[in-house]
Amino acid sequence: MAYPKSVRMVEVGPRDGLQNEAKTVPTAIKVQLIDALADAGLTAIEAGAFVSPKWVPQMADTAEVLAGITRRPKVSYPVLVPNMKGFEAAVASGCSEIAIFGAASETFSRKNINCSIAESLERFGPVAAAAKAARIRVRGYISCVLGCPYEGAVTPEAVADVAQKLLALGCYEISLGDTIGVGTPAKAVAMTDMVTQVVPRDRLAVHFHDTYGQALANILACLERGIAVVDSSVAGLGGCPYARGASGNVASEDVLYLLNGLNISTGVNLDKLADSGGVICDYLGRLPASKVALALRARRQTS
Repeated sequence: MAYPKSVRMVEVGPRDGLQNEAKTVPTAIKVQLIDALADAGLTAIEAGAFVSPKWVPQMADTAEVLAGITRRPKVSYPVLVPNMKGFEAAVASGCSEIAIFGAASETFSRKNINCSIAESLERFGPVAAAAKAARIRVRGYISCVLGCPYEGAVTPEAVADVAQKLLALGCYEISLGDTIGVGTPAKAVAMTDMVTQVVPRDRLAVHFHDTYGQALANILACLERGIAVVDSSVAGLGGCPYARGASGNVASEDVLYLLNGLNISTGVNLDKLADSGGVICDYLGRLPASKVALALRARRQTS
């Protein structure tokens, strides 16, 4: 199968990338980051999450972030919501898109959101119905599609089952997440091929972590199967909580460099994207976890 002519990059850095940061990131820095990402040409930027500040304190200011950003007409700023309370907060903040999150592993579901897979889907039913009534788009996430830190291997059939149910709830798109980054290209292809039997290919996205250095290879393999939406995190923000010291989200700069090399259109400017990553890395006091961003920085310093 040929590569898609264009790919939509979904930037998850401001939410998935920052949510586990121990150092509190001020609202103004988050706003600056999101606006810079939009200026780079990204059209889908996760802006935050309406979750309990007790469990995810980094996302406690999501309403303030949404109030502070300069919203662009062709850019979506989805937020994660776990329940109706979160949904109501999203509506009050003027959100036009939300995200709900499930898992393909029963143990992970219970440890992560304290309920079974079936119970999680039941919780999302009223949220999805309310979103539909309010004409708010719903994106679905599935964690642990290629492996679970508690159960080990996860079958493609288990992933397909959850994906089909999220589709039935009304999700316009379903993101398949390799949460602990254990996947390889062959396993990624087998999983996506199974899911496409029950969910249209053009309603799927991939979300790979780079713990074992396989994220770009996995993305390339899925592009070859016709997947045309890729989640990534600027500067590689977001560690893997299940492998101490391991990298987490694949870096947006590295993904874009790959796509540019394949002549796949994204509408995203690489230099501006790298600069936006510099905004948050400067605040956090560390270098980007993106090889491309580091290479661009070194080139600028020597030119």
